Amino acid sequence: MDFNSLFSLEGRVAVVTGGSRGIGKMIVRGFLAAGCSRVYISARKAEQVEATVAELGERVIGIPADLSQMDGMERLAAEVSAREDRLDILVNNAGAAWGQEFLEFGEAGWDRTMDLNVKTPFFLTQKLHPLLKAAASAERPAKVVMIASIDGMKTNPWETYPYQASKAALIHLTRRMAARLVADNIVVNGIGPGAFASDMNRAARDNADVVERGIPAGRIGTDEDMAAGAIYLASRAGDYVVGTTIPIDGGVVNANVGAGNFVDPSGR
Repeated sequence: MDFNSLFSLEGRVAVVTGGSRGIGKMIVRGFLAAGCSRVYISARKAEQVEATVAELGERVIGIPADLSQMDGMERLAAEVSAREDRLDILVNNAGAAWGQEFLEFGEAGWDRTMDLNVKTPFFLTQKLHPLLKAAASAERPAKVVMIASIDGMKTNPWETYPYQASKAALIHLTRRMAARLVADNIVVNGIGPGAFASDMNRAARDNADVVERGIPAGRIGTDEDMAAGAIYLASRAGDYVVGTTIPIDGGVVNANVGAGNFVDPSGR
């Protein structure tokens, strides 16, 4: 048994949505370190995509697209299909959050959050299915990794109703898609991030000393923590894990004895 090959992504091609910043960018950096030959990233803001491509180098290809819209998904799928005849890894990371008081919560925030967090992962995977299937075999399955949240596994004290509901929905969608796509040698799993510093999780970014009080491990997550989880699921090491969403959260979901009831350690 070759230990290094278990976690290698040598020569593989990946797409990471929302890959220009935050958790998506952590995963991109990990995939590059693990040997991916090309990583396509997509985000709505072209300037962020261009900046990340310039920072991370020639193995990163940027395709700006608004993935909350069907034509944005179709554009991304078409662009990747024009350049590649197979796709080894798809990470559905693009997401949105919206908070508003219950009696004032509006339809626009609800629809955008539910669409991007639930509808987009389903339909983008569907549109990239031909490329994923072309890469897949029983010996080396293609991989789809959904980025959910611990907020889909437990409630937090914020009034982010569609965000929490959408992440719970994504966890169940991961199970259902896994049951179907494993027949095509495409393995679907998920990650539930806890507290990682990002623009979406400004609490962890700007007040880590406060947030970490609610985390049994005593700290917020690092780039290496997130990259390691994604590499595990995307590599040979994760081939026999199917339909599972792994919390990467320092113990908030499974080992919290009460501190987290008072400090919100949400990760997305």
